[in-house]
Amino acid sequence: MASSVDLGKQLEGVVTRLVADGRYNSRSEVMREGVRLIHERETRLAALDAAISRGLADADAGRVVDIDEAARRLDRRYSGGDAA
Repeated sequence: MASSVDLGKQLEGVVTRLVADGRYNSRSEVMREGVRLIHERETRLAALDAAISRGLADADAGRVVDIDEAARRLDRRYSGGDAA
């Protein structure tokens, strides 16, 4: 499916320079790379949103650890002690 996009003067210049400098072989390659990067970012943001939702649900359900206990566990884990 062919697409036509109006990038505006500034972004059009960026695309033109990237192709002229040989970084990409065509305008289509630049556009595909841009959409791929957006897709990757959106995927990471969705995973972050899901992790935040799980954390909030855990907190709402009372599945929490006292901050001092959490700090002790982290100290043990990263100082070579046991992981629990």
